[in-house]
Formats: sequence, C-alpha cells, structure tokens
Amino acid sequence: MNSKDFDSDYTAVKLSLRLVGNTWYPHPDTTTLPQAMPYNQELRSLPHGPEFRFVDNLTTFEPGVSGSATYLITGEEPFLKGHFPGNPLWPGVLMIEAIAQLGGVIAQSDPNEPTLDDMRLTSVKNAKILGSSPPGTTLTITAKVEGRLGKLIQIGGTVSDGDTHLASAMVILSGNAP
Repeated sequence: MNSKDFDSDYTAVKLSLRLVGNTWYPHPDTTTLPQAMPYNQELRSLPHGPEFRFVDNLTTFEPGVSGSATYLITGEEPFLKGHFPGNPLWPGVLMIEAIAQLGGVIAQSDPNEPTLDDMRLTSVKNAKILGSSPPGTTLTITAKVEGRLGKLIQIGGTVSDGDTHLASAMVILSGNAP
C-alpha cells in the first residue's frame, strides 16, 4: 500500500485524528503519519468503535506474524475520572485489551489464512500487570501470533511505558470461519 491508495488529502487528515468521547484529538505523533498511514489502514479492521480502541498507531507490522503500536493516554477518556479520582491511572485490564486488539489486527492480516468473522477475545492466560501510567503517557504495545488451531489464535504481548514494563499476557482470540 502506498500514497496512491488514499483518495485525497482529506483522508490523510481524518486518519490523523482520534475520537475521545465527542471530541476529536490530534494524532499523538503527526510527524510519523506519512509512514504510519498504510498501517492505520489496517487498524480500521478493528470491530471496535473509536471510543473503545486502545491502539492509535502501528509502528511495526509483519502481517500474520507480529507488530508494535502506540496509544496516547490523553486524560480525556471518561472512565479515568473514576480510576482514580484525583490520581487517574490507566487500567491494567485495558492494557490486556490493547494486546488483544493489536493481536487481532495482526492475525486478521495473515496472507496465508482466511479472515475470521466476529473475532472476539476468548481467554486471557498468564496476565501480569506490573504498573500503570498517568495521562500524557504514550504506551507501547507489542503482539506476536504464537500459534493457531482452527479458529483459535494465541497471541503473546506486552505493554510498556518507555523502558518500564507495565503488563504482559497471552490471549486467545476466536472467530467464525467465513
């Protein structure tokens, strides 16, 4: 995919924004947007609405194998008001969700496997939540397809804040054959 795959400058502008609540916020790193645009096309395959996406930008991507991504905690996410009042911290369970979302994008892009309909997070194993981060932090998410068995896909992943390891998990995704 290259720049000719996008129909206008307007498309590029739309891809550089993220909806939080009812407000659009600038992409966390617009300086890398030209390189990220093809990857952001892949993010559109997520079935989640923009209010429940915890992957902003793919930074590396090997279809069907592995990838890494970022997510900027803006502080405008509505649930942060209650987690925790006066000291908002990113919930560990959403770090696991980010691993599953990135893993789903990677798994669904495998050129050697058919895409699965209605892909869902089915299981979480060996989850470790070692910390959290406040608003203003850019999280780095990694995911790798560890195995497939029919309609089950095992993903291993991590979440970090710079050099600080925050979470890791093995998740199982499943879907229906088309």
